Amino acid sequence: MKRLDGRVAVVTGAGQGVGRGIASVLASDGARVAVADIDGASADATAAALSEAVAVEMDVADRASVEAGIATVVERLGRVDILAANAGVYRWDAIDSITDEVWSRIIDINVKGAFHCIQAVLPAMRSRHYGRIVLTSSITGSVVAAPGLAHYAASKAALLGLMRNAAFELVGDGITVNAVLPGNVRTGGIGEIDPELRDRIERSIPLGRLAEPEEVGWAVRFLASEEAGYVTGQGLVIDGGQTLPEVRAG
Repeated sequence: MKRLDGRVAVVTGAGQGVGRGIASVLASDGARVAVADIDGASADATAAALSEAVAVEMDVADRASVEAGIATVVERLGRVDILAANAGVYRWDAIDSITDEVWSRIIDINVKGAFHCIQAVLPAMRSRHYGRIVLTSSITGSVVAAPGLAHYAASKAALLGLMRNAAFELVGDGITVNAVLPGNVRTGGIGEIDPELRDRIERSIPLGRLAEPEEVGWAVRFLASEEAGYVTGQGLVIDGGQTLPEVRAG
């Protein structure tokens, strides 16, 4: 597989967790990475750890912030070839306790944020008739359900609809649009849950462990490659076999 030397990648939510894993993999393969995050200090820290990376403070729920951030990337790095629209949030709420405010916040960041980013990178990608867009969805909502995650599940399932339609509309522009669907990943958030629940989650995964953020990154790296040019409108599940069993272990 050809390296990503010379390519410019924008990774949102790259200040920590899965986004940082994606950014580190793309940078290790030669891409110049724009580390975008609402937390400027986290973006700076990730960029400082990578080769040829720049930090961009960006709130994906705010269209003006996204447009300004992408303009900065084009100004500093000259182009945008790859967008990994990864920024997202989650929280646990029983379905009968979700307020309109909470629902809107989840959808605005997880879905509208990806939509803003897609629109913002299109001029740069169309000018070169080349682009690779990868959205971070999830097995939650798209394949399975989990108590307390109705808002998150809805947002991640919605990303697949956005992905398919964008892929169909942009196919004539040399732009592919795909998604990764991670299962449970070893990030700071997973460390905040009850240890007993975490143990149950790990036992439910046939591979017997959580994914590392970089393992999601390598899947993004494939979908961002030249060799994946015939793949568009597809979702790649990265869950260690978690969604395979017909009967769950106790």
